[in-house]
Amino acid sequence: MILLKIEILIEEAIHALQTKIDDTAIIACSGGIDSTVAAVLAHKAVGSMLHCVYVDTGFMRKNESEEVKEMFTKMGIELKVVYASQRFFAELEGITDPEEKRKVIGEQFIRVFEDEQKLCGAKYLVQGTIAPDWIESGGGDRDVIKSHHNVGGLPDDVNLMIVEPLREFYKDEVRKIARELKIESSERQPFPGPGLAVRVLGDLTPIRVEACRDACHIVEEHLQAAAAAGRCDLPWQYFAALLPVKSVGVHGDARVHGETVVVRAVSSLDGMSARYSTIPHDVLTEISTEITNKLKGQVNRVVYDITHKPPGTIEWE
Repeated sequence: MILLKIEILIEEAIHALQTKIDDTAIIACSGGIDSTVAAVLAHKAVGSMLHCVYVDTGFMRKNESEEVKEMFTKMGIELKVVYASQRFFAELEGITDPEEKRKVIGEQFIRVFEDEQKLCGAKYLVQGTIAPDWIESGGGDRDVIKSHHNVGGLPDDVNLMIVEPLREFYKDEVRKIARELKIESSERQPFPGPGLAVRVLGDLTPIRVEACRDACHIVEEHLQAAAAAGRCDLPWQYFAALLPVKSVGVHGDARVHGETVVVRAVSSLDGMSARYSTIPHDVLTEISTEITNKLKGQVNRVVYDITHKPPGTIEWE
């Protein structure tokens, strides 16, 4: 019965896309579950009228661009990769306010797609927006929790008609659709649209972003290995954020004034609320040791976030 319902939802989404899109459309594909599901549905609906574009902003996780390209190749969907890290870093220089970051990133995504629009003549922009995105972005009687780059971060002068096939769905529902469509990333943990830009608090420099990328990779590897070995459950979402907080530390006999990494792991169903995951101390010790060794001289302190959502959000920005 559940499978039948998902099949009907997929058919309805494809039909809705066919009625809305009558000309060339372009879609931003990050490789995450939301944008990938939207891309597969749109590809089934309009075929060659869809142009899929992956933007490497410089804020992706380790090896992410290569993995996303490979995944789309396996699905038989052509994916264009735009390398735009210099553009994003330049526009974000000196910006540390979380809301301002998201708005700058949202605008730059649109500007990249306007450039692509000129090449392919797109009339529509398909987005993987889901319900929590527009709920948390505020509007009407709703307070702004945080402006998602694909909603509250969009500029006012968008020269594309926006189509959002997943707008009324929550994360758990999108995951069920992904499983039914046999999408490789159906079990992939959520990753914010702005990427590591909202996991690096403070100045967004290439050096600080690279440190966060390494720390995130270490957290992912250790928690996946621990879960596979039965040492703990695999959290719904798990990552590291780099804080603009410096403290005194020691490496060997040398004094170090380094930054702080916070490890975050939560359990959730749809991302609207979450509880911090209980991770064994020996696993956290292994994570801390590798992060401080890998980032010696730059990071000298690792802390674990034990805040639920609410009152905190899952991401730090």
